Amino acid sequence: MNRMYGNKLHILIFLLPALLLFCGILIAPIGASFYYSLFEWNGMSADKTFVGLANYKEVFTSIDIGFMKALRNSLLLALLSVFLQLPLALLLALTLGKKVKGERVFLSVYFMPVLISTVVIGQLWLKIYNPEYGILNVFLRAIGLEKWTRIWLGTKETALGAVFVPTLWQYVGYHMLLLYAGVKSVPGELREAAMLDGATDGQVNRFIVLPYIKPIIRISVIFAVTGSLKSFDMIYVLTNGGPLRSTQVPSTLMIEMLFLRNRYGMGSTIAVLLIVLCFLFALIISALFKQED
Repeated sequence: MNRMYGNKLHILIFLLPALLLFCGILIAPIGASFYYSLFEWNGMSADKTFVGLANYKEVFTSIDIGFMKALRNSLLLALLSVFLQLPLALLLALTLGKKVKGERVFLSVYFMPVLISTVVIGQLWLKIYNPEYGILNVFLRAIGLEKWTRIWLGTKETALGAVFVPTLWQYVGYHMLLLYAGVKSVPGELREAAMLDGATDGQVNRFIVLPYIKPIIRISVIFAVTGSLKSFDMIYVLTNGGPLRSTQVPSTLMIEMLFLRNRYGMGSTIAVLLIVLCFLFALIISALFKQED
């Protein structure tokens, strides 16, 4: 008995530094954000006015803040990520998992955008979307489709889609690598047995590979949805939430409240809601995959 308690004590001692680091970096800031969300405060003066849950009520009811529109934009990006980005990543993973020629080269090429700074990628796509010399409009004019040219980032109808394209291009390689690792972990004897029974490549993927890598698909879906809810840097570089808030998302709205409107309490409220939403969607997605199982 003493030995058992001694082992537990040793485990606790070894885990304590990581636990303290986790609490200091993650738990404590979340607690501080929730505390400040209960106040009306400009972030600089010593005076704070306690308002309770009034900030939470205002964030959902005030048209001036526009949180619901920002949340809708994030959810739309999440849908595009799940139904466009992930299928494309899965297709690439399944294709490369067949031991195609130059497999390692393709993996490196597709994953390379993930390694590049988002700010750099944003600046690159700003040049591509430029209405005068951008390659997109230049190409459309060259093939006789000048009427299709747009101020892509300056038009409400096209801005959100134009922001999503660089995000898809940057992170499709990230999801592809996760799914590729899962595809390569499928036991070869399962594939061989299915092929001997006359299964086609499509049937092998559908009935063997996809069920086998379902846990990794679940993780990719969670990353895609929560990543869309937390999206900030690409949107900030390309549009900063404009035009007319058509690309505003909760993260850019939070920055606006904190540093432009000096509403530190409201900014903290949005931060807390983002944490809750990411956690909630992760639980919902996990529950849906368990029901499928």
